Amino acid sequence: MNIKKENASHDTPYGIIIIMFIGAFIAILNETLLNVALPSIMNEFDVKPTAVQWLTTGYMLVNGILIPASAFLIQRFTNRTLFITAMGLFTAGTILASFSPTFNILLLARMLQAAGSAVMMPLLMNIMLVSFPIEKRGTVMGVFGLVFFVAPAVGPPLSGWVVEHYSWRALFYIVIPFALFIFVYAIFKLKNLTPNRPIKLDVLSIVLSSVGFGGLLYGFSMAGDKGWNDVFVYSTIIVGTISLLAMIIRQLRMDEPMLEFRIFKYPMFALAAAVSVILAIALFSIMILMPIYIQTIRGFSPLDAGLLMLPGAIIMGIMSPITGRLFDKYGPKTLAIVGLSITVITTYFFSRLDMEVSYRTLVWLFSIRSFGMSMVMMPIMTNGLNQLPEKAYPHGTALNNTLQQVSGAIGSALLITVMNSQTESKAKQLMGEATSQVSENELLNQAMLHGINFSFFVSTIIVAVALILTFFIKRVTEPAKDINI
Repeated sequence: MNIKKENASHDTPYGIIIIMFIGAFIAILNETLLNVALPSIMNEFDVKPTAVQWLTTGYMLVNGILIPASAFLIQRFTNRTLFITAMGLFTAGTILASFSPTFNILLLARMLQAAGSAVMMPLLMNIMLVSFPIEKRGTVMGVFGLVFFVAPAVGPPLSGWVVEHYSWRALFYIVIPFALFIFVYAIFKLKNLTPNRPIKLDVLSIVLSSVGFGGLLYGFSMAGDKGWNDVFVYSTIIVGTISLLAMIIRQLRMDEPMLEFRIFKYPMFALAAAVSVILAIALFSIMILMPIYIQTIRGFSPLDAGLLMLPGAIIMGIMSPITGRLFDKYGPKTLAIVGLSITVITTYFFSRLDMEVSYRTLVWLFSIRSFGMSMVMMPIMTNGLNQLPEKAYPHGTALNNTLQQVSGAIGSALLITVMNSQTESKAKQLMGEATSQVSENELLNQAMLHGINFSFFVSTIIVAVALILTFFIKRVTEPAKDINI
């Protein structure tokens, strides 16, 4: 097998990782950056909510389609070629979005941004796995957690502040200088670190993966809004599921699969994937449920809703490198048990919300929950990836990122559905018991509060399952010798 490693550096490539780290940060930041600005964009281009939502849904779909293909791309092309191409697409999309004269051009620009950002996270994770030995990976993956945790949470409050004072286009003006600098720097300074192989692209695998993951992401993302009875929702989920099953069967029969599903035979990787899926559900669901409670029921502004989550994101950012060092020293099990215990307790407290709880209490509760989650996600993921042989790193990072995207969409749809069904049943009950002194709006708010609390209770049970799974974790001290699957 012809494996080449051009211009490889034997020294730890801190400079290269830092520049890729910044690129990944601004790319992931852009996934949530437009959320608060959507009403302003609706007004300027005179489009409906269903259309404007594609600026975020489409971004997520492109990520869901391209991230599974990243395993092939990372093996086929050098990290230098991949990163420069990805950063070039992202930069071009950002510039185009900043002056887009029509909504369709803005949507095209977002697709270009997403095409660039989709490869960055798996590529960065792969380079860190290749560049550092197992005993140091906890620390560097902890730093990587800054991208995963902080970037999505910074988007809404930053967007809210900018939109309050400037045009929504300023969101892109802010990003352009950083994107251009990283793109130019990468052209002149970035070196090749990862081996690449002349493997062939299986077109049918790409098609099945795109339809499969894309269908699931779209279907579950729309289910919370349109409902499960909508023909587009259930038809895309069915088509996506069938395509995904066909894709998995095809991969298992191939000698050189696009995405190697047999790595789930490694027990610690499989266990880490299961826990990561549950945590992604918990992480994404609170980002959906809390703004509804804060804005719709309590009447706070969108900026207040974003700022409520910011201290928690900062805590996760601060704790992530610290947790990484603790992981290197003590392993993942103790960290995960303590962190998930905190997460279960605080999620349960969120299931007891009422109309009187103060904004400050909510900030503290969310921050403590974030502290707990910061002790779990990166250590669990790193321990699972540590069990894989180097040949399987691209597949491991691609599957991890894909599972988090899909499980986040599924979890959000599930909990929104639970909230809506509980809200409807509670509203009927309250209407039957109501007196003329209580307004219909107050009854609906009480019903929605019940729905949100019930959804958080379901989330508590889901996270408790992850806590039970962590008792089976064993620390990985060396990778498997061969893929042997």
